[in-house]
Amino acid sequence: MVSTATETDREVRPSWQANVSKRLPGLVIALVVAAVATVLGQFVPIVGGPVFGILLGAVAAAAVPALRGERLAPGYAFAAKPVLQASIVVLGTGLSLTQVVKVGGDSLPVMLGTLAVALLGAWLLGRALGVRGDTQTLIGVGTGICGASAIAATTAVINAKQTQVAYAIGTIFTFNIAAVLLFPPIGHALGMSPHAFGLWSGTAINDTSSVVAAAYSYGGDAGAYGIVVKLTRTLMLIPIVLVLAVLTARKQATGGKLRLRTMPWRKIVPAFLIGFVVAATLDSLGVFPESWHPVLSAVGTFLITTALAGIGLSLRFSDMRKAGHRPLLLGALLWIAVAASSLGLQALTGTM
Repeated sequence: MVSTATETDREVRPSWQANVSKRLPGLVIALVVAAVATVLGQFVPIVGGPVFGILLGAVAAAAVPALRGERLAPGYAFAAKPVLQASIVVLGTGLSLTQVVKVGGDSLPVMLGTLAVALLGAWLLGRALGVRGDTQTLIGVGTGICGASAIAATTAVINAKQTQVAYAIGTIFTFNIAAVLLFPPIGHALGMSPHAFGLWSGTAINDTSSVVAAAYSYGGDAGAYGIVVKLTRTLMLIPIVLVLAVLTARKQATGGKLRLRTMPWRKIVPAFLIGFVVAATLDSLGVFPESWHPVLSAVGTFLITTALAGIGLSLRFSDMRKAGHRPLLLGALLWIAVAASSLGLQALTGTM
């Protein structure tokens, strides 16, 4: 019996070591790119580390042919999926469910309305523009929920191609920048209160850093309220990811039918989503002291930056060119629709 156990150990160890040695070179490169992107993101917060991560990764891979080698691909893939999933769990530590309940009553109608506009708009406009499949889904979810984080969580369950992820993030980034520049003057022109502007920016701007940039520049309590609304909006990830996971599992099932007994629950309820909910619950119970939040947020953002660096390093610009301008047009139309519907719903609910 002893000799058998020893033989098994000998068989397992090389396999584990082989996986590590296979993934390590590519992962190290993704980490280096992420570190540079993080520094750049601190200098240009309106862009942020994650966007720099995918941009630097793509440019580096295009400029240095050695970075496109087969030997590095397993490490890039590890960064693009397991590291990405871990980032979602860590980001859950910054979401207090107590704050969600407090803010939810006022902002829920606007949040649900804008989410419906984004998802329905992605489906209708995507069909009209010929932007279908995962690209359409990623742009819709990214616009409706929380930009890069939502795209990351969605990618983890639908297994989208890296070119589609890059297109979606590029689209979201473009209109985040536009929102940061245009929202404050529009808000002042409309005579919006800081509270109303915080709700508008929190529901109509996708990335957290862009919400911070726009809302804090507006003044008053717009910044603080906008961030809480934005974090509350992040919770919409849970039902959306679950629905997408069920649809993906159904598509992969034999004959397109899922039975309760044979449902792949591990795919339908991903471990990272459970981890996200657990992390948010622990934060609400005060397990994570307030002083930990900046560090945990920085770790979560760095992990997302690493994941996007891995995706960028795997990209080929020739593949992206094939999609043309239509995904960008879809993102523009959705951005306008969500921003307008947020204002309209605020007017209807008396929160303007």
